[in-house]
Amino acid sequence: MGDTAAAATVNLSIVIPAYNEKGRLAKTFPEILAYLDGGHGTWEVVLVDDGSTDGTAACVREMAAGDHRVKVITLERNSGKGRAVQVGMLAAAGEHVVFTDADLSTPIDTTAGFLQHLSNGYDVVIGNRRMKESRLEVRQPWMREFLGRIFTRLTRFVLRSKVTDQTCGFKGFKREAAREIFKRQRAADWAFDAEILHIADRLGMQIHQEPVRWRDDANSRVKVAGACVKSLKSLFVIWYNGVTGKYR
Repeated sequence: MGDTAAAATVNLSIVIPAYNEKGRLAKTFPEILAYLDGGHGTWEVVLVDDGSTDGTAACVREMAAGDHRVKVITLERNSGKGRAVQVGMLAAAGEHVVFTDADLSTPIDTTAGFLQHLSNGYDVVIGNRRMKESRLEVRQPWMREFLGRIFTRLTRFVLRSKVTDQTCGFKGFKREAAREIFKRQRAADWAFDAEILHIADRLGMQIHQEPVRWRDDANSRVKVAGACVKSLKSLFVIWYNGVTGKYR
């Protein structure tokens, strides 16, 4: 009863995983707050500090200036983006929940279109940079883009996924869908995107792929080559978990 009542007071939650993102957030966090104050009903921001050592959490608390709508969760050690997203999504109270990267490679105003699709019946809405309608204002270096495409193709083959861009860091969920998906999530690494979409598919949820504007951040902290190697193993773990009923 208490949980349901709390959820009814928040229309939108924005979840931001962050690891040593003090520099980026100094620019993007005020932009996020200004956008939300522009008119989205009641809202909250859930910042999950994934064991940062640069004062990320303190920086965000200072910028929030005591605003109760900003929640900062700190993890004692760096656990991986997947785990940080999971913690934030399960802590979010909004009717609709969107997670975004701290660098806002996908602009925060993308949220409006996502909310419309969620209100029209979709359980999950994901950004897709591969759609012809998407605008890639600054592309990734060719090696990062190549490895990303290979990972997506392997994901589609191994998990029989229809999604053509697994790893865009902008995804939205109805609150009930987020709860059901993220409580089942097991992957903490780069493969978590593939896992949560596989779980959504296995649960029979409706997924919409949305074209987005996207600008690569040349200072991204993800080491794609190493992440791909680890994630390939994770793909088969996800497949095994699915066929053996661990996501039921």
